[in-house]
Amino acid sequence: MATPRAQIVDPNVTPWYHCTSRCVRRAFLCGEGFEHRKVWLENRLQELIGIFAIECAGFSLMDNHMHLLLRLDVPRVQGWSDAEVARRWLTLFPIRGLDGNALPVSEVRVEQLAADVVAVAKLRKRLGDLSWFMKCIKEPLARIANQEDGCSGAFWEGRFRSVAIHDPESLLATAAYIDLNPVAAGIAPTPEDSAHTSFRARIDHCRGNGTVETLCDDLSTETINPAQEAGLWLLPVSDDRSQGGERPGLLEGFTLSCYCRLLDWTSRVLRDSKAHIPATVASLFERLGSDPSDWGSTLTEMFAHRRRTGCHLGRSERLAEVAKQHGRQWHRNLLPRGTQPAPSAA
Repeated sequence: MATPRAQIVDPNVTPWYHCTSRCVRRAFLCGEGFEHRKVWLENRLQELIGIFAIECAGFSLMDNHMHLLLRLDVPRVQGWSDAEVARRWLTLFPIRGLDGNALPVSEVRVEQLAADVVAVAKLRKRLGDLSWFMKCIKEPLARIANQEDGCSGAFWEGRFRSVAIHDPESLLATAAYIDLNPVAAGIAPTPEDSAHTSFRARIDHCRGNGTVETLCDDLSTETINPAQEAGLWLLPVSDDRSQGGERPGLLEGFTLSCYCRLLDWTSRVLRDSKAHIPATVASLFERLGSDPSDWGSTLTEMFAHRRRTGCHLGRSERLAEVAKQHGRQWHRNLLPRGTQPAPSAA
């Protein structure tokens, strides 16, 4: 039996969630001549990030499924005025003209909707809700694809999968897993060649603002270059809020340069099974307080071709805390054997 979403998504416990959704019967409905649907999905994702109080730190759009790494921002949606909530909702679901095109959002309509206290409270909740976000990215593409194919029926499997992420190491592993999906599938030779992924979007952004050469800089925390990801719609890799930054990131003191090195080494391990660890990569694991073999085992387990169990990802100690908060004895997770809590764990 599927776990109720309410038992998985709890912003008071963690704001981070890995969401996946597959095409019906795992058919290649976004590949084999239909790659333009990935372009639509990427554009739609960026559009929704500008409307919802939900941010994206990673994505990978494959031929028959998609991965999203999302962060819920409850304080932001609670801080919006009633008029802002109304304006965002009317942008999401605009009034359309006789030709089917969206009409500009009218300030009169915004004022009318904002005056309805009950409606605004409901819409405010929806604009921070993970299920509504996924609905708004999946349902329109299903309609467009069916019209394009001249058919009707389901495009996506009915229910998207969500995994709550509870610690920084698991968050970084999930981000790498998402960005390395095309490499692991044999579609792309390297991470930077992987189209329709967050890593490719970061690299293209650096190419556009002239900072791509700085990705080869020294990997110390003193060389953080905020210009690398400035203005990018994705959340940055480095979480520098403790240094005055405004936006959250994946990991404090872990730069985009660090992430590039880590992703490159991990992709070589997945592709060639080469375990040699360069000194620069070894220093990254020292900074993370982790072991390269643990990292390799985690990614290998995540890419294993078998059904994974559990809706929570994290180390056993952290999962024990989360289970206690949820009034349960334990939570299954997706980390390699040896790091999972036993069923009798508190």
